[in-house]
Amino acid sequence: MAVQTATTRTALGSAWNGVGRLRAARIPWIPTIVLLVLLVCALFAPLLAPYDPQEPDVLKGVQRIAPFTTSENPLGVDLLGRDILSRLIYGARISAFISLISLGFGALVGTALGVASGYIGGKVDALLMRVCDGVMGFPTILLALIIVAIQGGAGIQNVVIAIMATVWARFARQVRGEVLSIKERDFVTLAIVAGVPSHVIMWRHIFPNVVNTVLVIISLLVGQTILLEASLSFLGVGVPPGEPAWGIMVSEGRNNLLDLWWLSLMPGLAITIVVMALNLFGDWLRDTLDPRLRRLR
Repeated sequence: MAVQTATTRTALGSAWNGVGRLRAARIPWIPTIVLLVLLVCALFAPLLAPYDPQEPDVLKGVQRIAPFTTSENPLGVDLLGRDILSRLIYGARISAFISLISLGFGALVGTALGVASGYIGGKVDALLMRVCDGVMGFPTILLALIIVAIQGGAGIQNVVIAIMATVWARFARQVRGEVLSIKERDFVTLAIVAGVPSHVIMWRHIFPNVVNTVLVIISLLVGQTILLEASLSFLGVGVPPGEPAWGIMVSEGRNNLLDLWWLSLMPGLAITIVVMALNLFGDWLRDTLDPRLRRLR
């Protein structure tokens, strides 16, 4: 009986310590919940959506069902009678997919180039940074237009290629700045004196110290990527018309803002809420992972 009591107290103490750590971390619960909802919608869209997002209903389209007027379509329908809620849920999947692919590529390529550029230095560093400057100065929307002209039509792959072709430079630039300070530390100097190969130093000694920076960059760029995808789709150079993408939905309702206000308002609110949540979460992650900022709190 005494053993069970001691075990129970230990479990309760561990749980209380866990709660204390969560309170100390000051987790932004509202942005976190918004991001969890986004991920759940992206992963389980077919199970959560009450209707097919691309199946029209002529009768409902004629009735112009507004939001909060019927339980069958709580967020209303569009001009073709398609359920707005279902299209928003599937739009979360498209946004998450594009962000995952494009930022994954950017983090992989940009981090590798940033570590190599900062550690090697010299002409290699100067050349890579000039390339980064040129890429960051090239408008992504213009690049998307060029890709559409080459491919012969809009598509999700065009958005992914356009974002991938520009986002890696941001990772390379930020990571390179971190590496310039890290490579001057004692543990890197000792590794060089010990004759450790350069690629081993970059992988085992420098890369683990820039992981936090990469995570912060990803968290801050996800919102920008979603906003960019919506902008490209709105202009007709991103996701093809008719697809349940948030930018497409805003574009479809722009000619009926006065009488059918919900067509653009609902996806616009979704974009605003998600981007704000991602930015707030990114700020919290930066403050949490950066020891210099932690000391100021």
